[in-house]
Amino acid sequence: MIVGNIKPIEEIVASISGYEKILVVGCGSCVSVCLSGGDREAQMLSQELKRKVHYEKAPPSVCVDNTLRQCELDLIKAYHEVPAGTDAVLSLACGAGVQTMAEALDPLPVIPALNTTFLGASFEPGVWREMCVGCGNCLLTYTGGICPIARCSKSLLHGPCGGTNGRNCEVSPDIPCAWIQIIERLSRQNKLHLLSGIHEPRDWRPGGAAGPRIRMRTGIGGSSGFS
Repeated sequence: MIVGNIKPIEEIVASISGYEKILVVGCGSCVSVCLSGGDREAQMLSQELKRKVHYEKAPPSVCVDNTLRQCELDLIKAYHEVPAGTDAVLSLACGAGVQTMAEALDPLPVIPALNTTFLGASFEPGVWREMCVGCGNCLLTYTGGICPIARCSKSLLHGPCGGTNGRNCEVSPDIPCAWIQIIERLSRQNKLHLLSGIHEPRDWRPGGAAGPRIRMRTGIGGSSGFS
């Protein structure tokens, strides 16, 4: 899922300075699962923004709404209504959702209330770990289902590096070495031979090196669908 963290309240207050009527919109998708952007968080942020302590003058009028996914343009256009007189929308969505809302509601300002952080997974309650960077050229087949681009601090394609400290990364003793994990897992699977294969130089274009990516639905057996 896409993981995000709510911005500091001081930054949010500064971003809505000058607006008199704010619509706080939660997103019911990824960021609601990581407890940073759902309806509950939108309600909590709304209450905080109404506190006079944050303002030199009177606080703005704040109302709350929630939508299933802010990253689908047709969904926003078909079902999302902005109350009359709204000066700006404060979005509790990831960066993709904020930009989609801005496209749908143009010229109404859409302001982010979250910092989008990474694609992650939950391994224990309340903790999410980065697992994927959306590189567009997945190599998990050859690395035992562990992504070295996301989980190696240097994004090495061949490791471990000389800085490995036992089982940990030289960046921090709290970071496990992704390549040690890859080797150990492939060993348990009797697939260490996957590391000895020769692969073509990595094509970074599907990961965004050729500009913003577009995917078109092609179905099983079709082309990649990316341009």
